[in-house]
Amino acid sequence: MSAMSVIFGILVGLALGLTGGGGSIFAVPLLVYGLGEPAQAAVAVSLGAVAFTAAFGAAESYWRGLIELRAGLIFAVAGVATAPVGVYLGDLVDEATITALFAGVMILVATRMFRSARRAGDDSKVVRARPAADAHDDPGTVCHYSRDGQLRLNAPCSAALVAVGVLVGVLSGFFGVGGGFLIVPALIMITEMGIHRAVATSLLVITLIGLSGLTSAVFSGRDIDWALTGLFILGGVMGMIGGRTLSRYIAGPSLQLAFSIAMLLTAGYMILKTYS
Repeated sequence: MSAMSVIFGILVGLALGLTGGGGSIFAVPLLVYGLGEPAQAAVAVSLGAVAFTAAFGAAESYWRGLIELRAGLIFAVAGVATAPVGVYLGDLVDEATITALFAGVMILVATRMFRSARRAGDDSKVVRARPAADAHDDPGTVCHYSRDGQLRLNAPCSAALVAVGVLVGVLSGFFGVGGGFLIVPALIMITEMGIHRAVATSLLVITLIGLSGLTSAVFSGRDIDWALTGLFILGGVMGMIGGRTLSRYIAGPSLQLAFSIAMLLTAGYMILKTYS
């Protein structure tokens, strides 16, 4: 069981390092179906393991200059404030419903990311030399970069970041995930960030929101297996190192495509297990 906990942690860290959200998605299913943890206990362990693993990746990303610090903090503050609401709501819902809703949200987000990645065309085959400079020029976004390379945090941009942060915070607490599977596509949708910068910024947000949700879970009296959490974190850090290294050699749209396919497969498995 200890060895499997570390191995599953490595898988979570690897996915989290590559996509900024895969770890959040896979942690709960691995804990429930792989280690036999009850859903609500798995939520608490997931919050702690993903938050501390993401913190390691966020520190590495900050050192590389990939994090949009101001935008990430605005997003995170809104999410931290509402994550306890999600934890409270999660205690009112049965486990089968939580699993079904989780799978449904995964399918919606994965479908959108899959379409976006396919539209990228030949760009998906290109590995950019500088991931920090992979911003996309989309007139439909709310937050734009100025000519000096700084993200302009005007009123509409800040309001959009707060609004999505509130939603992600509630869903993170409810589902027991760091929220990266929502944060990354949200940042790409409302800002001109490319996926590499969005992934790095997501790791910072996941850390803060996850710690908020974990604190709420502790004070709400949930039974948390701290030994299991520690093993998951150990494996997660190992996987994170590998994921952040590999991400330097993979093009943004290719990451989106792989992430969306993994999400769809995981959602399908969860639905089959719940209703079979």
